[in-house]
Amino acid sequence: MVMTEPVESADAEACGEKPESSPLSPLFTGEGTRRLHLYLVSDATGETLSSVAKAALSQFPDVAAVQHVSFMARSRNQIERALDMAASTGGLILFTLVNIELRNAMEEGALARHVPVINVLDPIIQNLAAYLGTPARPMPGRQHALDADYFRRIEAMNFTLAQDDGQNPQGLMEADVILLGVSRTSKTPTAVYLANRGIKTANVPVVPGLPLPEILFELTGPLIVGLTTSPERLVQIRRHRMLLLGQNETTDYIDLEAINRELTEARRLFVKQGWPVIDVSRRSIEETSAAILNLYYDRLNLM
Repeated sequence: MVMTEPVESADAEACGEKPESSPLSPLFTGEGTRRLHLYLVSDATGETLSSVAKAALSQFPDVAAVQHVSFMARSRNQIERALDMAASTGGLILFTLVNIELRNAMEEGALARHVPVINVLDPIIQNLAAYLGTPARPMPGRQHALDADYFRRIEAMNFTLAQDDGQNPQGLMEADVILLGVSRTSKTPTAVYLANRGIKTANVPVVPGLPLPEILFELTGPLIVGLTTSPERLVQIRRHRMLLLGQNETTDYIDLEAINRELTEARRLFVKQGWPVIDVSRRSIEETSAAILNLYYDRLNLM
């Protein structure tokens, strides 16, 4: 569990507990769960830092983290405030400070207050500089500059939303990736995730009794991927969908045998056309997208 609040709104009394004697020890909430006051401090948007913190905390399910954020921190006062708060709550600071003066203020202040701090990017930057044989040129927020990649992602997202669920078949020739699959096989969320990576992604439903757009069989540019899942998993998803819509009648849409036939026919089509197939049964959207990106970039390298 993670709760987030700005550093400016948090104080020791608001936390409702006093820290233990050692500032290195997280607070206990009882029943084996530990509460950690985690301070995220960045002189940029904090997007990188938040992602790292989220990934790291997911490895500690018995820790209830209370996150206090201070992003776009460009003054020494903001650094001092975060340090004071961490000292008062026995918290830990994760930071990404490209500005050398702010970084020194953080490290010196942490040493004086006995506050544990972790510079998230420093090991990566140091090792990269050593490998490249050239020093880094620090600039806060450089990775978020409005560059060609940013506009490529915007273009990809607009394309993907316009090509959702088989809309505008003639636009398929402009796609980087085309996802095929029966209903409820995560086509749309996967397409949106890929679009956010700058990949123009269309998705086309495979519906029993309805032909696919003829243009699909003529395309040579886009990577076409078939998504499939287990019949049992698909039954659960579709039944849940029907309940949300307030429908409880029995149809082939939620019949296990009919779904099994539907998936089998779709897979046969994918294999016949030589389209790679990805089973999403046990994959998150991120994992499915990563598999597709691997196929996409491998294909680009061969072209």
